[in-house]
Amino acid sequence: MADTDSNRSVDPETGFCRQTETYRSLRPPIPLPPINQPLSVAEFSLSVFLRTFTDGATTFVVNATTGETLSYSQFVSQVRSLAYSLQQRYSLCQNDVAFIISPPSVHIPVVYFALLLLGIVVSPTNPLSSNSELAHQIQLSKPVVAFATSETSHKIPSLKHGTIIIDSPEFLSLLTQSNIDNDVIKRVDVNQSDTAAILYSSGTTGRVKGVMITHRNLIAMMAVIDRIRTNEAEGNEKPPRSVTFFTVPLFHVFGFFMLLGAVVSASSVVFLERFDFEEMLRAVEKYKVTGMPVSPPLVVAFVKSDLTKKYDLSSLQGLGCGGAPLGKDISQRFKEKFPNVLLTQVPSIHFSICFNLYRN
Repeated sequence: MADTDSNRSVDPETGFCRQTETYRSLRPPIPLPPINQPLSVAEFSLSVFLRTFTDGATTFVVNATTGETLSYSQFVSQVRSLAYSLQQRYSLCQNDVAFIISPPSVHIPVVYFALLLLGIVVSPTNPLSSNSELAHQIQLSKPVVAFATSETSHKIPSLKHGTIIIDSPEFLSLLTQSNIDNDVIKRVDVNQSDTAAILYSSGTTGRVKGVMITHRNLIAMMAVIDRIRTNEAEGNEKPPRSVTFFTVPLFHVFGFFMLLGAVVSASSVVFLERFDFEEMLRAVEKYKVTGMPVSPPLVVAFVKSDLTKKYDLSSLQGLGCGGAPLGKDISQRFKEKFPNVLLTQVPSIHFSICFNLYRN
């Protein structure tokens, strides 16, 4: 009854509720899985992808620095193989924490999804973090295992289940177990209220804090992306593909959310091992990038740099600017220089949803 009364007090034009003094969305609610259904965000995201898309040859991840690529069929196969291998070779328990310290790599999405499927908490960090910063983060998250590269492994102290080197032949063998399907992997009943990831704050207001995000929280975000994709597909035999250039690292909350969203929408992801403006422009031309998240300084670079004239940027449909307010003058100058590119200002954490809109 109270909820009905509250609904009656909502302004049908603005969504403002006089009773609670808050705004509500005027859009119809998006259905979510029952809260008591065991379900990880990885299982949910992969189920959406496998239910909707059949072209496994489509490129999922591109390392523009090396040219290395990972197709969706390879990605799904490697996720299953790694999950199975971890179950067979390591005594990891549900809700254990895995610390991940690695530069951008096509292996990182596989690691994330395999761990999430097993109910292991993903906790990625900046590979450039100092030893004291890492010690503090490890104290916060209390990991039992780490995934690192040969260049970053020395920063990790001794953990209960050791450190897995993701650029080693041993790790690659974990990705290539044959005939692995969902029936072979021992199912883990992940509660949606369980922690899926521990991500770290920037430390601008004090010491770095560990932020726990549940599977339910991430599933809700992915459900929004799935709804957007479904709406786009209505009336279209083959919706246009999205190719997103990641200007944000995969260990960051921004990149983490966007990576999950890319799987739900079957988008392609392009990244550089080390960001460089001209290399980014070259990647936009080569891989026909359609959208990217940007910061105000990057918009300024687009406006002022003559390098943009050297490359074919006609594939770009939209940029989502976040992190700080964008000046009106710079915004106007961008629109004059790139009249066919939609520049929007959005909270950075929401771009993982908004970038799907750029296909329209």
